This record gives sequence, C-alpha cells and structure tokens, in this order.
Amino acid sequence: MVSSKTEIQDREPDSQIRKKVRLKRLACWLLVDLAVAAVIFALLLYRPGRYDPFEAGIHEQGEVHPYITHLSSEIYNGAQLGEPFELVVAQKGINEAVTWYGWPMESEGVLLYAPAVLFVPGAVVLMGTVNVEGVELVVTIELDPKIDEKRLLNLQVSKVKVGAMNVTPLAKMMAKKMYSEQLAGAVIDTDALQTKIAASLLTNEPFEAVFTAEDRKVRVEKVTIQEGKLLLRLVPAP
Repeated sequence: MVSSKTEIQDREPDSQIRKKVRLKRLACWLLVDLAVAAVIFALLLYRPGRYDPFEAGIHEQGEVHPYITHLSSEIYNGAQLGEPFELVVAQKGINEAVTWYGWPMESEGVLLYAPAVLFVPGAVVLMGTVNVEGVELVVTIELDPKIDEKRLLNLQVSKVKVGAMNVTPLAKMMAKKMYSEQLAGAVIDTDALQTKIAASLLTNEPFEAVFTAEDRKVRVEKVTIQEGKLLLRLVPAP
C-alpha cells in the first residue's frame, strides 16, 4: 500500500509532461529554423569561382572604349559589302569595355559594381556585386539568346542567382513589375534599340536586332556562343 502511494507521488502530472514535450518540440523547430537560416545565408553569400571581374580602366568621361570602336568599325565595313558576314565579340574585349563605364551604379541605396561577362557554350553569363547595407552579394544572370521563326531576337533570361541561390521566378516577376512601372511613369522611346533590349531582358519580348551603319542596315540572323566568344551572323536588312 505504501509503495503504491509512493508511485503516485513520484508520477508527474500530465499537464507538466505535455508542457515538457511542447518545449522539446519548440526547441527542435527553433534549431531547424536556425539551421535553414544559416544555410540560406551561406548560399546568398556564396562567391562563384568563375566570377573574376576586370579592374576598371582609367579614362576621361565621355571617352568611347577602343573595343567598342573596333566592333563599330567591323559592323560598318561588313555592311558596306552588302553581303552576309560574321562579327566576333571576344569575352576579354567586351569585359574591358563593360568595366569602362559608370561604375558603381546606385539605386535606392543599393550599389552595383564589379561587372563581368562570360561566354560559355550556349549562354551569356552576366555577373556583378550588389552591396546592400554593407553586405556584398554576387548576382548571376544567364541569358539564352535565340532567333525565332519570325527572325526576331529574344534575349531569354534562363537563370538568376544570388550567390548560389536560384531566384529566377521571383526575379522575373519583379523585373516585369519594374518595367511596367517605368513605362507608366516616363516617356520612353520604344523604338530605340536599348529599349527593345531592356524589354527582351525584363519581359521576354523578342525584337528585330538591326544595326545601322550610315546608309546601310544589317540584321542579326544567327547567334552562336562558344567558350570565350560570341559569334553574330549579320545579313543586309531592307
């Protein structure tokens, strides 16, 4: 009889047992949340090994980079022949030209700098560093340029990453919203080539890629991307 009473006294009330179980479960979930947060933070801070931006060159404001002048001359000379020709864009040359202009860029307190362009088989990779309140993140955008059946060029964004984290759906949704707001809030020349390029990048809208060389025009007929270079086949345009 005495042992029976002792067992009853030693036994904890059910409410206390349930409380301990709840606390254990809460602690487990907190540990899981912390582990997930740590993994996400590590993925965001990841720096891709292929990211190797050029140092910005020293130049006077308004000066055109020599490689851009070279490409313009190639387009002009090819256009004067009145026949199809191929334009080769070298990765090294385009990187030197890209780092020439206007860096860092700032928008609403966010800094963008140290751009890099990579040509890999089948894709153009754009990379850069974004600084948000002192935290540096490497953003990677992969493009898959295609000429469709209507002979229009589409600069399809196939992937967007922050660090090692794929944020493509969210990035595309935000890009479309930003582009719509830009169109609604400002007067934009929709016929300008740079506007068409932006529309293709932000809204997946194809456009006629035509370059003007004085009295002649050429159109991009084919895009081929190889390791370290971009090949454009250009043909006379009406």
